Amino acid sequence: MPDYSPTVRRRRLAAELRRLREQSGQTAEQIAEAVGWSTSKISRYELARTGLKPTDVRTLLDHYDVGSSRRNELMALAREATTKGWWESYSDVLPSEYSDLIGLEDEARSCLIWQAECVPGLLQTPEYAREINEGFRQVAAMPPSAMERRVQARILRQRILTRDPPLEVSAVLDESVLLRQVADQLVMREQLERLVEIGEMPNITIRILPLHGKRPIMAASFALLMFGEAHDAGFHDVVSTENLTSALAFHGETDTYLYRLTFEYIIKSALSSADSKVLIAETAEQAWR
Repeated sequence: MPDYSPTVRRRRLAAELRRLREQSGQTAEQIAEAVGWSTSKISRYELARTGLKPTDVRTLLDHYDVGSSRRNELMALAREATTKGWWESYSDVLPSEYSDLIGLEDEARSCLIWQAECVPGLLQTPEYAREINEGFRQVAAMPPSAMERRVQARILRQRILTRDPPLEVSAVLDESVLLRQVADQLVMREQLERLVEIGEMPNITIRILPLHGKRPIMAASFALLMFGEAHDAGFHDVVSTENLTSALAFHGETDTYLYRLTFEYIIKSALSSADSKVLIAETAEQAWR
């Protein structure tokens, strides 16, 4: 399995090609005419809406007269972008937006999570995840075998927490998440015990926003993913919000800045990680024993 995400590689490369065109002072129409392509093909490449063939990338780099050093970096991106991520084998049961989210997570360096409804997918036990998905199956036309594959994909996502280097996670959960019964007593208790256990990992911080206290802001659940550089190509932060049927992502600097401020505002009213650990353990014992 590669130590990079082809999803992010495609997006990094698309952003670099768009930047090269803008630096050249040419429009998409002018580039399309010069290389003999359609304008829509240029647009799809620059928006990462289709795979970028290395031969086509080379054509564009020739047109932009990119030097050998930078050319090698971008061609490496192009080759890596053609590989397949493990999640693509689950495309038969996962919405494309959700697959894109997994691809983004797979290369993120750090993640800020605010969750008001349930335990975040990255922190769920298999049994808890199965109950969450079973609830969805009650309103969706999906056979049990397909739903089980969705659960498998959700658990496989969690490998990024123990990879080298691992994803850095800072999560704030509303206290109601600990009390909301989505499964039987045993599953709920084991899920909370798992939160205590996983919160001991050096790359994971879990904090609880208490029910009794000042509510800092009313905000739906979200995750803010942050990335480093690869082949000298940066990548903007991404905000994802999951709903009943899909996952939505926001890449604009204004959007991601707003969500970062929102998270910082929420965490100010949350318990410390140590006090949160105590509360989670007490809730597991008192509410779900």
